[in-house]
Amino acid sequence: MKYFIAALGIASLISCQEDTHSPVAAPANAPDTVPVFVIHDTNVTKNLELPAELLPYEQAALFARVQGYIKDLKVDMGDKIHQGQTLAIIEAPELQTKYAEFQASLQAAKAKYMSSADVFQRLSKAAQAKTPGIIAPVDLERSRNQYLADSASYEASRQLARSYKEVAGYLMLTAPFDGMVTARNADRGTLVGNNQAILTVQQNNKLRLRVAVPELYVASGAVSKTANFRVDAFPNKLFQATLTRKSESIDPQTRTELWEYVYDNSHHDLKTGSYAYVKLGLQRTGNSFILPPPTIVTNQERKFVIKVKEGKATWVDVRQGMSTDKGIEVFGDLSNNDTLVVRGTDERKPGSTAYWKVVQ
Repeated sequence: MKYFIAALGIASLISCQEDTHSPVAAPANAPDTVPVFVIHDTNVTKNLELPAELLPYEQAALFARVQGYIKDLKVDMGDKIHQGQTLAIIEAPELQTKYAEFQASLQAAKAKYMSSADVFQRLSKAAQAKTPGIIAPVDLERSRNQYLADSASYEASRQLARSYKEVAGYLMLTAPFDGMVTARNADRGTLVGNNQAILTVQQNNKLRLRVAVPELYVASGAVSKTANFRVDAFPNKLFQATLTRKSESIDPQTRTELWEYVYDNSHHDLKTGSYAYVKLGLQRTGNSFILPPPTIVTNQERKFVIKVKEGKATWVDVRQGMSTDKGIEVFGDLSNNDTLVVRGTDERKPGSTAYWKVVQ
């Protein structure tokens, strides 16, 4: 019996302790605690690396203007050249024969012209004599017309001979600028014309570094007029080029704008045609808002953030800009000191309320 009474007392004591420490249930309509933060605009900068290509500053494919045989090639692939230097001589016997023929025709036309000019001058002087009737007016007019016709014929022959003389000058290929021969496509004795380039020359003391910048970044200005780039041939070395021009248009196929940099290649350490990787530092011209990715909600219909206005949730549509290390740039109906939900979700409907807890 005494053991039964002791057990009953212990049970009563435990029951009293449980009643004393039992939790009180929270009200069913207590508001959720939602973390929010206050936004401030900032100057947006972004560093990115884009593929590029090294091109010669100038390049020309040299063709023969007239058909003929290569008589002499004075340069070969890899040779340095200077502007005006003779690179190749072409032989065209039929052209030289034609030139000699037109020179002979020119001499004949000149002789005929001088003869008719002399006759006309003599008749003109005779017609001015005091004795009337020495020269009939019709003879004087006929002489004048013959003189004009021979004069026109002589001028036509002179121009034709001159044109053939200029064509004969095409038999020599000269360098259009200082540079280097990068391709030789014919040898001595080869029949050439305007269907195949004999030589390709490049000006590679300076190189054009062309990079296609995506449309998303073209409105951003480069932080510096210079940019560092690397090539596969020198993986551990950075080179520097200077921004010189932009295409000022968007390519409809690639949706990019072409930016061109110039690299001083006077030491000839880099080769044309190489692929490069350019490191660009871009900066937005005006301030923007940078938000953490969880703040932005994207569903099938829209992209938005949840702003707290007058204690209630409001959906604000946004457009995404550059992605940076600090977050994503957005544009929309946002202002400084607006309060946004840290982790947005489309389950939090507009007009809903909560306990908005501001976090840093």
